[in-house]
Formats: sequence, C-alpha cells, structure tokens
Amino acid sequence: MADKKDEIISMQLDLIRKMTENNIRRLSDDIWGSSHKNNFDIIPEMPNTSSSTNADVSHDSDENLTKASDGGEGGNIPEEKEKTLPKESIEDLKKELDSYIGLGEVKKEVKNLINMATVYKLRREHDLPITDMSLHMVFSGNPGTGKTMIARFMSRVYHSLDLLSKGHLVEVDRSGLVAGYIGQTAIKTSKVLEQALGGVLFIDEAYTLTSKSENDFGFEAVDTILKYMEDHRDDIVVIVAGYTELIADFVDSNPGLRSRFNKYIDFADYTADEMLGIFELNCKKALYELDEDAKEEVYNYLKEVEPMASDFGNARGVRNIFEKLLIEQANRIAELETVSKEDLLRITKSDVLAALYEEDGSDDEAENPNNTETTEEDDKDDDKSGID
Repeated sequence: MADKKDEIISMQLDLIRKMTENNIRRLSDDIWGSSHKNNFDIIPEMPNTSSSTNADVSHDSDENLTKASDGGEGGNIPEEKEKTLPKESIEDLKKELDSYIGLGEVKKEVKNLINMATVYKLRREHDLPITDMSLHMVFSGNPGTGKTMIARFMSRVYHSLDLLSKGHLVEVDRSGLVAGYIGQTAIKTSKVLEQALGGVLFIDEAYTLTSKSENDFGFEAVDTILKYMEDHRDDIVVIVAGYTELIADFVDSNPGLRSRFNKYIDFADYTADEMLGIFELNCKKALYELDEDAKEEVYNYLKEVEPMASDFGNARGVRNIFEKLLIEQANRIAELETVSKEDLLRITKSDVLAALYEEDGSDDEAENPNNTETTEEDDKDDDKSGID
C-alpha cells in the first residue's frame, strides 16, 4: 500500500513539475476557455528546451509550440517548418472570442477588426475597389491581461480570411532581434521576419528597441522591420505590445512606426470576479474540485489584490497561485494514510491558506496578500517566450 501511495504522490508531483515548466508558455495556453479545445489537457507536450531560444513560433490550432533556436549573435534561426494552419469559420472564431473571460473592450475592438477584414475580403472577391488596410496593431496594458492570446487569435482570424497565408504567430523580444555587433542586428532581425512571413510577428516590450541611445542597435532592428513590413505588406502582420505609456512613446519615436501602426487596443486589468473565473477554469480544466470555503478564501484574496492587479500579474498571478496550491495539496496528500481519487481531486481551504499565506493563513501574511507579485519581466519570461 505504501508503494501505491508513493506512486500516486509521484504522479501528483510530476503534474506540478510539468505545470511549472508550462510557465514558459503564454497565458492563452492554460487559463482561457476556447471553443476549439474540447478536452481538459492543460499541459501540452513540452518541446526540447535544451538550447536557448528567443523567437517562438506558435500554432494555435493544436496549441503546439515550436522553439526556434537563436543560434548566437548571428540569429541563426532554422527555417520554419510548420504546416499551414487550417482555416476556421469566422462565426466559430467569434464564439470563441465571446467565451474568453473578461476583456470587454478588447472584444469590441477585435470584433470591429474582424468585421472590417471580412468586408475587405468580400469587396476583393467581388472585384470592387479596395483601399490599403493596415492590419498592424499596438497592444497596450499590464502583464497578464491577454495580449499574447489575442495576438494569436488574430493570426488565426486573418488566415481564415485569406489575409495571411499561414496564420502562425512568432513571438520575440529585444533579445531575439538585436545583436551585439555592427551589422548583425539586421541579419538577426531579418531571419525572425522571414520566420514570421505568412503570419503575425508579436514583439513584446517593443519600446526596449528605442529606449536607449541613438547609437543602440535597437534602432537598426526597427528600420529592418519597417522595410520588411513595406516589402511584404500583403503577408505579414506586426503587433507591438507593452505598458501603455512606454509603448505609446515607442510608436511616437519614429514617423514610420506612427504611420504603420494606427490600430490601438488597450487591455485593462482583470477584476477580482474575472480572476476568480480564471482560477475556477484552471481547476475545471485540470479536473480539480474546489471546496466552497476554499473558493471563498481565494475570492477574498483576489479582492484584496484587485487594486494592485498590475503588480500581482493579473491572469499570470492567478496561474501562479493555482500552481502553488497544487504543491500544497500534494504536501497534504503525502501525509494521508490512504489516498482516494476524491482526495486527488479535492482542493481544501487549508490548501488555499497554505498556498496564499505560506504560514497557514497567519494574520501577518493576511495583511499583505500581494505575495505572488508578477512583473512584466516575469510575463516576458513566461515563454521566452511567451501570454504575457
């Protein structure tokens, strides 16, 4: 019986380990409901991460993530070998968008973009005059608010409307674009752009490309990106993202950027109710059952961190809590004489208190609930990724 118990605990800890590894994924992978995923598997098979990576190619239809090796300062990224994504029904995509938790204003803006792109396609099919429509976008907001998820979603929309030939997402930050020597940044950036051709290039913390001196190589990356956007305007979309004020400064730093990025979407912080919904979705997708008093404890905590959701990390912070909670549940189960299936499914108030306050919910800890602080740096590292 002891051997059986050890085996069960080992399986539980292995689950937790995989979820921790999953932190390098962007937040769309395991915190949102989506109509194109009909199972509860929130831990996709992880790729080989033995080599350093800076640019990520993500194909959302099956949530696979293919890592593209940076290959050093020269940006020696291997040729992208992903298959073209299947086209999806626009109505199904709209239903999926509606299923996302929160994001009220974002959904309105995205639906506007979908409708505009749909009409654009119809006019083209009927040989009616069309004007050039810029699909490039600026996403502003705090970490964990769904920017990467919506970027990935838009890549699927544009592909399904025949505006992009492949529909994949390539995510990158400054480290994936800028090299350390003269002349190498353009090469490194060009390889990433070639990888993104036919899909969406998502540049996280894009303002870091222009936030240093004028002699910084980040400006070379920007110039390379602008030229590529012009030369391949019919088959690439670039989305830049970051904190609201900083990303606005980035766009204003170059007239070429200002003229090409004319669609802005702001991502608000999540409310406590929305974060609770995300937490419950984590539980549901992983087949965990949350006791009512445990749920109440989680909600009270989220109400306390709601005014500082940006520091907490929004959905990223919620996921961190969930993963800590599973560790505490495993610690509790390890002390049981016998372990049932119900024990493995159940999350108790004691699990929540231990995960949130680390000292079984002591008063000192309760006065400072923001112990799972997540910064934009953490969000970037999520899959550098990475949801976010």
